Order: sequence, then C-alpha cells, then structure tokens
Amino acid sequence: MLTARSGKEIVLRMPNAIGTFNIVAKTLADKGINLLAVTSWVEGDQVVIRLLTDDTARAMDALRPQHDNVREADVVVTEMPHKPGMLRRITDTLVEDEIDIHHLYASATATQDRCLVVLATANNDRAIVRLNAAARASVVRV
Repeated sequence: MLTARSGKEIVLRMPNAIGTFNIVAKTLADKGINLLAVTSWVEGDQVVIRLLTDDTARAMDALRPQHDNVREADVVVTEMPHKPGMLRRITDTLVEDEIDIHHLYASATATQDRCLVVLATANNDRAIVRLNAAARASVVRV
C-alpha cells in the first residue's frame, strides 16, 4: 500500500564545476549520512541539487559551512510498491483534487519491491491527506 508523509529535502544551488557533486557526496559520506533519493540539474552556470537523506539536520550542519546557498524545503515523501502504474495512480489522485506537482524524483532498483517518491506540490498538506485517503480506499493499492 502507498503511504505519504511530510518530509524535508535539502536544496543546494552553487556554481557548476567538475567535482562539485563529488564534494557534496564526500561531505555527507564522511558524516555517515545516507542518501535516500537525489536529483540534480544544471541551470546556466549553476547546479541545483535536491537531496533526501536519512538525517536532514545533520546533513544541513555538514553542508552549511561549505555552501552559501543551502536550504531545507518541505516535500511529500511516498513509499509504495515498485510496480507498473503506481506513479500514474499518484498523479491521477492529485489531478482529481487539482493539486499541481512542482517537482518529483524517485529512487529504487529493479530488484526492490518498494520505491521512494519525493514530490513538492502547490499544497503538500492536502496532497498527503488525499494520497493517504485514496490508499485507504484502495484507489492506489496494488
């Protein structure tokens, strides 16, 4: 069954250069912080990195001294079966309630039976309520 909860992602924006992501990964690894999901892209001469970790507070403490532009952002974190059509069930549910998705990323391997989806919406609280209600009503169950 799908479960949705409130979460915090870390958002970094910094000059794009070879090794930039390596510095972030090394900083977190050296502190024993696990990455649960990550997305990154380049905008002009800047790189934007969004991370979901197993310890947001410690990750922020580790990254702040090295990065001027690091912040926390509210997200919806969902765990669900890793099966075809599950993302569509999430998006169908949000469309029905006219909740706009601002960004979304996911993490799983081909052999896992569960996946993690991170999304930010126009109304995260309403999205969580709606997704969990739909799951209880068997709308997003497998």
